[in-house]
Amino acid sequence: MFRFFRKVMDSVCWLLKAHGHLATQVLQSDHYERMLMSEEERVGTVCVSLWHQLLTANSELVAGLGKGPLSVILDDVMAHTSNPAVGGAAIRTLLLVARQQESALQLIIHRFKGLEGMIGREWRGRGFDEEVDQLIKLLHREVPKPADHTETWPEECVRAVCVIQAAWRSYQTRRRVKSLPRAVRSLQRSFRERRQRRVQQAQAECWEEELRLQLCVRRQRARREFHQKQLQLLQLLSPGQVQQYLGEVERQAVIRIQRVWRGHRERRHFQQRRNTHTQHRAAVVLQRAVLRFLKRRRAEKAPPSLSPWIGPRGLTDSRRAELKREVEEHIALHPSSVVSLEGSRELHAQTQALLLQHLQGRDAELREHTHTHALLAQINTDLELLLNAPSLSVATATDCDVFRSRSAPVAARARQSHNALLQAGRLPWWKMLGDGDINCPESESAHTDSLYLGGS
Repeated sequence: MFRFFRKVMDSVCWLLKAHGHLATQVLQSDHYERMLMSEEERVGTVCVSLWHQLLTANSELVAGLGKGPLSVILDDVMAHTSNPAVGGAAIRTLLLVARQQESALQLIIHRFKGLEGMIGREWRGRGFDEEVDQLIKLLHREVPKPADHTETWPEECVRAVCVIQAAWRSYQTRRRVKSLPRAVRSLQRSFRERRQRRVQQAQAECWEEELRLQLCVRRQRARREFHQKQLQLLQLLSPGQVQQYLGEVERQAVIRIQRVWRGHRERRHFQQRRNTHTQHRAAVVLQRAVLRFLKRRRAEKAPPSLSPWIGPRGLTDSRRAELKREVEEHIALHPSSVVSLEGSRELHAQTQALLLQHLQGRDAELREHTHTHALLAQINTDLELLLNAPSLSVATATDCDVFRSRSAPVAARARQSHNALLQAGRLPWWKMLGDGDINCPESESAHTDSLYLGGS
């Protein structure tokens, strides 16, 4: 950045050497005031070098400047006399100003009182004693004193400048002090992040190295196991089969090497062919675009062509008869599907009769289907009741009421079946050998209640 600044100042110096009247505008600009307020030593060195080169190249520059711009230059030069790196250039600049014009020497004497003592005390023995002696001789010359208002006004200006500089420097110091903790925190944060990144990077490298070592160890172990297994197989083989086995192993190795090499070669050739194919397609696209463009250009440049007028051709009698015959043949082969009004009514009546017959039969089927489902549901319910019925030893009157039927015929049939079962249970075994029916007396059936054994 400073290199660019120095290049800009060199350009300004070159411009002012040719156009000295622009020095006043340079001194009055805001950028130059910011440069004067800067505490950078290199900026002060460049400014003093600028004025030294200008005064050396153009001796009439001091005469063309007014008292105000000349005072600004002298203040700038005197502000950098305390810098050892710029002291020589500052002394030479003051000497040039004092030699070129008497009024400038008077301004230096009355504006900077005690300058000769400070120069003789601090700047002797630094390599430019001759310039220091010449400046001291010029300052000791008899110079008429200016008026009182000229003596008091520069001192007030110097005091004001000192106050402004002190306020500005204190403001900069306070700002630096306030920003110091934040800078320290940011520095600590960046240092810790960098240290953390280094630790993570070292851990990652350590893990990678460990993984690499593990892979090497595993490969060596696998290779060793493979060789051991191969030796064991060789021990099992007879001496006549060893050479055959080794030849087979070599053949498999050669096949594997050839497969890898051919795959690599084909992939490389495929990449080359793909690039060639891409170039070919690009060339085709470009050629197509160029040909279309040239075709459009030729079509635009070509004169419009007039097509000859062709009148309508009339039908002859033979052609008319031929077309009529073709129409009649088509009608004969493809009769019309349009039905007459009577045929439509008859077809509608047949359709209505078939629909009515279907609906009547469907109602009967629906009723039968509903009745069948109801009977199946009742049978399933009765089966569940019979399967879940309690034993006679624990049955209660409520359980018995569940199995009673409200239908008298069903109840009578249930009593008859129950009595038959009871009578069959009392008969001896030899009477059970026959296939005849067993009839129970009415006296026994009188003691049984109406039991339900089937659907209602």
